[in-house]
Amino acid sequence: MITIRMDRSGFIQIITGVIFTQNGDRILNSSKAWTIKYALLNMAYFAAFCTLHAYAAVYLLAQGFSNTEVGILLAVANVVSAVCQPLVAGLIDKPGPLTNKNFIIISVSFIMAGSVLLMFVQNNKAVIFLVYALIYMIQFAYQPVMTALCFEYRKAGCDIFYGLARGLGSAGFAVTSAFVGGMVEKKGVSVLLVVNTAMMMLSLIVILMFKKPEAGSPDMINKEADNDVRENGSEAAASGEAHNNILEFARIYPAYTLFLLGVICIFFSHNMINDFMIQIIRDLGGAETELGYSNFLQAILELPVMALIGLVLKRISAAKLLLFSGVAFFVKILILIFAKSMTAMYISQSFQLFAYAVFIPAAAYYVNETMEELDQVKGQAFITSSITVGGVFSNLISGTILDRLGVKPMLVTGTVVCALGAVIAFIAFTALKHHRIPVTSE
Repeated sequence: MITIRMDRSGFIQIITGVIFTQNGDRILNSSKAWTIKYALLNMAYFAAFCTLHAYAAVYLLAQGFSNTEVGILLAVANVVSAVCQPLVAGLIDKPGPLTNKNFIIISVSFIMAGSVLLMFVQNNKAVIFLVYALIYMIQFAYQPVMTALCFEYRKAGCDIFYGLARGLGSAGFAVTSAFVGGMVEKKGVSVLLVVNTAMMMLSLIVILMFKKPEAGSPDMINKEADNDVRENGSEAAASGEAHNNILEFARIYPAYTLFLLGVICIFFSHNMINDFMIQIIRDLGGAETELGYSNFLQAILELPVMALIGLVLKRISAAKLLLFSGVAFFVKILILIFAKSMTAMYISQSFQLFAYAVFIPAAAYYVNETMEELDQVKGQAFITSSITVGGVFSNLISGTILDRLGVKPMLVTGTVVCALGAVIAFIAFTALKHHRIPVTSE
């Protein structure tokens, strides 16, 4: 069993046995372990996400797919994912056996089985297309459920430092990318499937450790660690009604609904860079190793921002942070239009610090502070669905432009669409009304 011990210098050491604090107390099932468990779940998820999503083009090109075919495959997976995410969220929001935890268990099991199957499939593009699209879609589908899981358990009294845990997830992505980039060059793309399978196994082990505290237990008492959310008004009231009709949802949350359109445009460019990064890097004279370094850089920079986002939100609203991140996304892709070397690529990736690293936690907090509790899983899912829809259009358009015109025209297209997204987000948050959850006195 994984265990963690604090030494005299305060550093964490991973050993075998049970989990102890510095004083020797067992904490595996105490509230002190919740951030550790949720962080491990995030690290495993994003390590697998790295192999399946960040290296999708690398894997598929090695299997004989063209850029256009890669775009079509990813677009199909994203379309299905975008449709499924709100549907799944609606089911989870309703009382019943499909909980956040159970959906993650199901998703992890399917992805693990699909990855193992791909290890034994050779020279069969039809099977590879179907299986890869399926597991790619499923992994996207349970990403918002991961966020909803955190806030669900926080409301149950579990101390989960969301920003830190999510930042460590990005660190898991970073370390994995730095490792697999060189390994793919040396050993081939099968490395990606092995790592993905291992991370899904770890995810399954960790999620099975999530046992919600029973009423009356010490963990049900609200902890001081929840203050970073409460002080920003982001703990939703337990009351309220679900708005499952899309038109009613849009009427209640007009600013958020228009903002989703901006998210689609912004993540058109973001997905363009991520999905076709290997072609951008090859155009600059790099290869898979440089792809690993580039992904490592952008992901590791997310950790400090996500870990400190709770403090930032005490001074700057989530809506303003989302606008700030939109501008950063624009600058990030704009730099690539004029890039002549890998140095410019690394500079562009450094803007992840202000773009994606700010957007993801700020969006999660915005949903949690402006939506009724029964709408929050849907709210998280709509964010991910919008990101996914942006990916759909990016996959379909970018692959074709890349094959016919090249890298630079693709990047110019992405820059224009991203600028449009930033403008839409600005209008949404400055001209439309934000829904606010009534604050009840205690």
